[in-house]
Amino acid sequence: MAASLSHFPSSASPPRFSFAKLFSPLSRSKPQPRHLHLLPQNPSRNPKSVLNCARAASNLPTLSASAAEAEPPSLGDVTRPDFPILHQVVNGFNLVYFDNAATSQKPSSVLKVLDEYYQSYNSNVHRGIHYLSAKATDAYEGARNKVAAFINASERREIVFTRNATEAINLVAYSWGLSNLKSGDEILLTVAEHHSAIVPWQIVAQKTGATLKYVNLTKEGLPDLQQLKESLSNKTQIVIIHHVSNTLGSALPIEEITALSHRVGAKVLVDACQSVPHMVVDVQKLDADFLVASSHKMCGPTGIGFLYGKSELLSSMPPFLGGGEMIADVFHDYSTYAEPPSRFEAGTPAIGEAIGLGAAIDYLSNIGMQRIHDYEKELANYLYDSLCSIPKVHIYGPAPSEISHRAPLCSFNVENIHPTDIATFIDEQYGVAIRSGHHCAQLLHRALGVNASARASLHFYNTKKEVDIFIQALKETIDFFTSIH
Repeated sequence: MAASLSHFPSSASPPRFSFAKLFSPLSRSKPQPRHLHLLPQNPSRNPKSVLNCARAASNLPTLSASAAEAEPPSLGDVTRPDFPILHQVVNGFNLVYFDNAATSQKPSSVLKVLDEYYQSYNSNVHRGIHYLSAKATDAYEGARNKVAAFINASERREIVFTRNATEAINLVAYSWGLSNLKSGDEILLTVAEHHSAIVPWQIVAQKTGATLKYVNLTKEGLPDLQQLKESLSNKTQIVIIHHVSNTLGSALPIEEITALSHRVGAKVLVDACQSVPHMVVDVQKLDADFLVASSHKMCGPTGIGFLYGKSELLSSMPPFLGGGEMIADVFHDYSTYAEPPSRFEAGTPAIGEAIGLGAAIDYLSNIGMQRIHDYEKELANYLYDSLCSIPKVHIYGPAPSEISHRAPLCSFNVENIHPTDIATFIDEQYGVAIRSGHHCAQLLHRALGVNASARASLHFYNTKKEVDIFIQALKETIDFFTSIH
């Protein structure tokens, strides 16, 4: 079992403070700490994780300067110029952005399409017959076609635009869930799910009398698939499952899970926020009943996401919201509803954002999702092995060698140092952006025996050189906190 950091604050994130003020204006060599969240004792460590790290560290490559210079440009080197935000100085250093699991950056092509929409053909969609409305409608519905093709939906009407993946899950919970669940039914989840995949079903369970059942972690820190299999029964109505964990970095065998679930008549909703931007996702192959993802994690704008649902399921579901767009006819005391996807897209949609998502899909498709996946697998291994080379670092989730796929992210803790202190320090002193906290996965962190962790998460526009910068910054950060104990 992972370390227990019982002295972490269990409430909201600690207040931010400025490490810059800790340093003398004449010298940065002797900082004086102020409001730190230091832990008074060392957490115990998972011996298996230590062994994995020891093995990984021994395999780290040692390259001469000439050998490093001879390496061909990586995908990160090639694509980096397309992202204007990455070319800036933060706190006196070139920005290293390692918070991609929270939100990804946007290429110039996406920004250009957004600007073009608002400057050239900003108009409402579907009902207008004038030129601007027709052009906006074509672009908006064209984006739907792109999403459908990107995840290999069988038809375009299986794609519903939502504000984000959270709204997509709420749509399923309130439309399908309230219509189909009753007392005695079971909703099956894992403790590793994002809060967005838990809270809506808690509300629906309270309203319907259905029961929530959770799959725990194995001793290796992964969702227990054997327990999941044993938990499935004819009472199970729906399984809520992530494709890739935003904390553990591990991918689950969705095809196997859907097959097992369908045998007992259960539907499956897949949270694909951490998989769709990073690998080939084929909803027909996965055989998921529902799948959700967010644009802002796949190089697209914020404020837009999508729900994939099998057409027969969407057609059987009542509206989630009422208003314009989602109706067929309105009478004094009742209304009839449009067919999906319009039934679930009440009101004026996020038109520009949907068009921007279409542009992001064009960008990703032009690179090739398999190429992105292959490169990020290399980055993931390099990040994991590099972190393992640092003493007193505990990484959560399996080693890359233990699973078929590990995402390019690592959640970790350092003995005696609060993760918020680490994230704040390397941002303000080195310009490196990582995340700290529970990553909207409190159940998972409690199962791991900690209240928070630091997380470095990469995308295809990141490079091994940036990993090296992050690792050096982390080492110096650890040295600093060790020196003031």
